Amino acid sequence: MTASASVYDRLKALGIELPPVATPAAAYVPFVQTGNLVFLSGHIAKRDGKVWVGQLGLNMDTAAGREAARAVAIDLLGTLHAAVGDLNRIERIVKVMSLVNSTGSYTEQHLVTNGCSELIGEVFGAKGQHARSAFGVAQIPLGACVEIELIAQVAAA
Repeated sequence: MTASASVYDRLKALGIELPPVATPAAAYVPFVQTGNLVFLSGHIAKRDGKVWVGQLGLNMDTAAGREAARAVAIDLLGTLHAAVGDLNRIERIVKVMSLVNSTGSYTEQHLVTNGCSELIGEVFGAKGQHARSAFGVAQIPLGACVEIELIAQVAAA
């Protein structure tokens, strides 16, 4: 894929169709823009339209966690598209924060989160290189295995 290829060309080449924005399940909005930064609320992992339930180190392995984090990245991209109207306006993915539902002895949260980070890199190239945090947590809403939020910088309209 050339550096000049559109984000949508890359998504198509990866076989990814952007989902619509999910309706928030609580008292928050899916995204907020302030200045040229767009903050996406945490998105939980879903599989076949349902919450992807699991706990890393108990009933889920790192490879499945990576798949779940990749699925979250696709949902985040759908929300980011809704927020900015055109993903080609993204100047930079600034930060990704990942929460991994995991046991106290599980230590591969960073590898799980790579499922999201690597897809963002494939889609945005150098603009997708971001700062990141990956945390292990005792539980995530609805028993989801992974929740990820994202901050992006967008070009002026």
